[in-house]
Parts: sequence; structure tokens; C-alpha cells
Amino acid sequence: MSTPKLIQGYEVVIGFETHAQLSTQSKIFSRAPIAFGAEPNTQACAVDLALPGTLPVMNKGAVERAIELGLAVGAHIAERSIFARKNYFYPDLPKGYQISQFEIPVVQGGSVEFYLGDEKKSVRLVRAHLEEDAGKSLHEDFIGQSGIDLNRAGTPLLEIVTEPDMRSSEEAVAYAKELHKIVTWIGICDGNMQEGSFRCDANVSVRKPGEPLGTRREIKNLNSFKFMQQAIDFEIRWQIEQIEDGYAIQQATVLFDPDTGETRAMRSKEDAADYRYFPDPDLPPLVIAPEWIERVRSEMAELPRVMAARFVADYGLPEYDATTLTQSKAMAAYFEATAQACKQPKLASNWIMGEMSKRLNEQGINIEEATVSPWELAGIITRIKGGILSDKLARQLYDSLWTRTGSQLWRVTVAAGHRDDLEVMTRALIEIDNEIEAKGLKQMNDSGALEKIIDEVIAANAKNVEEFRTGKEKAFNALVGQIMKASKGKANPQQVNDLLRSKLA
Repeated sequence: MSTPKLIQGYEVVIGFETHAQLSTQSKIFSRAPIAFGAEPNTQACAVDLALPGTLPVMNKGAVERAIELGLAVGAHIAERSIFARKNYFYPDLPKGYQISQFEIPVVQGGSVEFYLGDEKKSVRLVRAHLEEDAGKSLHEDFIGQSGIDLNRAGTPLLEIVTEPDMRSSEEAVAYAKELHKIVTWIGICDGNMQEGSFRCDANVSVRKPGEPLGTRREIKNLNSFKFMQQAIDFEIRWQIEQIEDGYAIQQATVLFDPDTGETRAMRSKEDAADYRYFPDPDLPPLVIAPEWIERVRSEMAELPRVMAARFVADYGLPEYDATTLTQSKAMAAYFEATAQACKQPKLASNWIMGEMSKRLNEQGINIEEATVSPWELAGIITRIKGGILSDKLARQLYDSLWTRTGSQLWRVTVAAGHRDDLEVMTRALIEIDNEIEAKGLKQMNDSGALEKIIDEVIAANAKNVEEFRTGKEKAFNALVGQIMKASKGKANPQQVNDLLRSKLA
């Protein structure tokens, strides 16, 4: 493990609690529907409202999604777990308590691995437990009134808790992105942060190296990765300044204000004892048989870390490439379709991680919206390997395809990527060859024509020729540049190098 980066002589310690809303059709203890944006109080039934005589009934789908998360992160799935009542009194909590898990959660341990730059990181998980969401208080400041919307009450959540393993805001955001990728990849959560489906709380403290953990402050409900980093960075600076000024940090729950870029205290932070947990008498223990776990495992899609390992084994990719290409199902499908079609997996990886990713980032779009299909990219790579296109001409062709306004014939599809589809690839090559011909992008490989250009450049640049012959390699590069310019960038670079060195020998 690398040495933690110190800020003003302090080590940063960060842990995460993430609430992932599970993708069930109904709530965790009732059959009421879940629909974001519905009219207030139209998605709550008698169980959600805690009317007298109602009893909770466990949602099997929520349990299976918890099992999937446990399998995805290499955790232990408890064969027997129990539900508890977490007691607190807010207007949007109808029962006066929240049904959650405390002493025995359904998912125990596990880890999340990811890259921060070129460095591989791992964050240990403490637990993931099932619980119900509360309702929502709505404050209408302009009329001085508040209301309660109980649509969200009883929505199934999986709270995922880490050890305090992160040492910078960059590492914390990288962890959160990886966890977001995992829950959306396996389909247990839609990951919509703006709608509150994936809510992160960051516990932040600072300490001098080697000292015990400092007092933490919890930043609640971070709903974007950008705000997450801003909030953590501000909190780190604030805590260091407080300590340096002689003040002690008080444990608290804080909110981040994106308008000011600052955190502000909301309330003093409660401890477990404040919630007076006790087993819920209305719910029996949750028993998960090994056969159930194995059935869920058999029905799960290939996990990103498993797919990344396969990309290394089957395609010979570096681990970094494989991890990057499995950031989403769509990107992985795009890579496989391209690699299968052109039989050049490393070149496919380089183009997707390089030219394509650059354009996606510049335009703020996802790979599903790319205007160059996998088979067209495979066609470009095929023509590079065949000597028809140079790297420079290939990028010009790629730009032309990317910026076209016509309809897209073959958009990548995650479900069925036409892997190694000969007919589609043949059509793509025809289109690529037509574009090369129409735009005059074919690489010049004619030795006779190249020699004529080289002879003319040598004759016009006697000084560079003489400097090269005295040992100055820069002069040779200058001559190559002149030749490429004279050929309008179409000369085969390797052929130019070989012919020029032969003539200057």
C-alpha cells in the first residue's frame, strides 16, 4: 500500500455509507408500488402508513438483490439474519421507528477494488444490510408551510458500509464510482443519483500520522460525484483549520451546500445507543439456504471483475485496460464486438480508451451514443494493419465518421452485440473503403512515387542532410517531416524511414 498523502501534516481518513434503492417493483414490507415523481401520498398503503393492525411481510426480490451484491463483492451471505427497530422521531417516519438490520446483517465483509490512476486500490466493506426508507418532508418556504409525502416510506434500501480505508477525496470518489458501477451492472439499483436512488454519506476525519482516529463528521446525501469531492475537500480543510486554531472537532451530521461550496452542521451525530435498537417482534429471522444463494449466483450476469480477468486471459490485455473497458456493460460489449471483428484486441482497446473516450468526454455522452459503430472501428483498425491507412489518416477518417449527420446503421447494443458477425463486418469494410476513396485518405505505399518525393526533399534540404550525416538525429526527423508534408500526410511512415535511411547511408 502506498504512503498516504498528507495535507498540512495531517492524514485524511474517510469511510462511506451508501444507500442503494433496490430495483423491486414494490416496497420492502408491503405490496405498494414504487414510482418516482408520483403525486404525493399516492404510493403508500396501510402498511407504509403504519395503520393499527398492519404487519410487515418481507419482499423476496429485495433479499435476492442483497444476495447478488454480496456475491459481487465477495462477501459472506448470512444464513440467518434479523431485523431490528431503529427508533427515532421525525414527521416523515410514520411508525416512529425504521425497520433495519443491526447486529446480524444479511451481507458481511467483502471488498471493492478499483484503480486510482495506475494504482490498484481496495476498500473493505463492513456490511450491507436491508432496511426501509422514510418518507420526505416538503418545505414550501414561500407560504411558510411544510408537508409530508409518504410515497418513499417503505422503499427497499441496501445500506453498504465501508471500513475507514480511504485517504483522499479522489480515492473516495473512485470508490463511489466503482460501487455505483457494480450495483447498476448487476441490476439491483438504477443508480440515479439525482432521484436519490444512490445516496452517499461520507464520514470524514483527520489525524496526525500514527495517532488514533480523529472525530468524524458525516456529510449526508451526496448526490453527485462532483459535489462529493468538493464537499470532502472542504470538510478536510475546515477540520484542519479548526484543529490548528485550537478547537476540538465535535461529532456531527453536516450537509453540503453546492452554492457556497461549504458544509454546515445539521445536528449532532447520533450513536447506535441513541436509536435503542431491538429485534422487531413482527418479523421472523431471515433464513437464506445455501441452495438459494447458488440459484442466485447461477442467474447472475458475468461480473465486471470476472469479465476483466477474462479480457486479460482471452485477449491478452493489460489489467489496467481490462478494468477500464469493463466500466460499463455497454463499453465492454463495444470492445468485444470490435475485437472479435478485427482480431486486434490491443488496438481496439487503444482506440476505445483513447480517441473514442476523448470524444465521449468532450461531448458528455455515453458510449451507446457513439456515432462510430464497433464494426466501423474494426474496419479502420483492419485497414491500418493492412497498410491502407496510416495512424494520422485513420484519425482523419474517424473524425469524418464521428461528425457525420446521417443515421447510424449499427449502434452497439448491450444485449446482442453481433459479435464476430461476418455480414455486418463486410458491410462496415465496404463503407470504410468508400470513405477512404471518397476523401483521398489512402496511404501512399508506391515505392517509386515515394522515392521521387524523397529525392526532391533531399535535394532541397542539403543542410539537414549534412547535419544528419554528422550524427544529428533531429535533422533526420526534420527530413521525414518534409517528406510527409510533401505527400500531404499520405506516405507510409515506416516506408519513408526505411527508404530515407537507405538513401542517406
